[in-house]
Amino acid sequence: MTTSAALSRIAPSRTTAMTDRAAELRAAGKDIISLSVGEPDFATPPHVAAAAKAAIDAGQTRYTPVAGTPALRAAAALHFDRDLGIRVPPEQVIVSAGGKQAIFHALLATLNPGDEVLIPAPWWVSYPEIVRFAGAEVVPLHTNAAGGFRITPDQLEAAITPRTRWLLLNSPGNPTGATYSAEQLQALGTVLAKYPQVMVMSDDIYAPLRYTPGRHATLAVECPDLADRVLTVSGVSKSHAMTGFRIGVAAGPEWLIKAMAKLQSHTSGNPCSVSQAAAVAAFEGPQDFLADWRDQFRARRDRVVGAINAVPGLSTPVPDGAFYCLVDAAPLMDRFGDDEALCLHLLDHGVAVVAASAFGGRDGFRISFAADQATLDEACRRIAGALA
Repeated sequence: MTTSAALSRIAPSRTTAMTDRAAELRAAGKDIISLSVGEPDFATPPHVAAAAKAAIDAGQTRYTPVAGTPALRAAAALHFDRDLGIRVPPEQVIVSAGGKQAIFHALLATLNPGDEVLIPAPWWVSYPEIVRFAGAEVVPLHTNAAGGFRITPDQLEAAITPRTRWLLLNSPGNPTGATYSAEQLQALGTVLAKYPQVMVMSDDIYAPLRYTPGRHATLAVECPDLADRVLTVSGVSKSHAMTGFRIGVAAGPEWLIKAMAKLQSHTSGNPCSVSQAAAVAAFEGPQDFLADWRDQFRARRDRVVGAINAVPGLSTPVPDGAFYCLVDAAPLMDRFGDDEALCLHLLDHGVAVVAASAFGGRDGFRISFAADQATLDEACRRIAGALA
């Protein structure tokens, strides 16, 4: 028996693989701190949990429209307007089983063999795999810490060809935490305006977790002339600690939303009805708790960055958002050979992190600081000890 050619083009997610390995070791009695998964450690807000319970009690356990309930599409449109500045009618919003599904459906609905997709590297692990599954080609746009892990207009223009179909942007980014300012997005938009065949995926899932002053900038707002070829992805997983609810939302041109819904009708069908009711409460309910969450994440970030930069051979810039640090360990590669071996060494010393090579980077690892401060302090102590 054989699997499909499409499946053979992709690799399993190395972030979930490391998380699963850490869980296996803990089940075997090992003392493992897992900093490999991007999941807030806060409890889902009480009003959101109450809405999920109320939905069950009210019998909201049936099929819903494929693209989401009218109530949630309207609530998501409110979110895009209030939180990102993107004004769209509910008809230009789709609800999916997580933001990952929205990205998957958008790319599979639009890519053909031979198409090219530009992806800034380091990248979120699933971006290139989804592109490859669709039969298209990944074109990396390499970035580094010195440049703030951002692509430049010249770099973008040099990479565009007649076969370029998408540019994928993630701000704040996973695994770097880097953000783009309004001016930087406008400069990229000036380039994109010359190439009408290029669509843009703006993955703004971490927008509520931004630590720099000022408002969040997103391409559909900063470059309104490009709005009819921008898909903006968001959700409740990171902002409301609802990873298990599996609800993502995306806003874009109506033709693309309909294409995504057509594909979704044959994959998952509608997202979970109870989760959709909870997401309505998340978008429409109080948002004031986010300020406290951001303060806590910012404090954790600063402490982890300080601890990592104190370890000989390691360095990391201060991330602008999300809850990740991408650690450079290049000075240690003569000792370990590659970053995968380094991560296995750290796992042997009780800390699970993910190699930078899993994200299209090299010679380092990603730390998630979405854990309580005591756990992070102990993890950093173990990392320092493992490398002493």
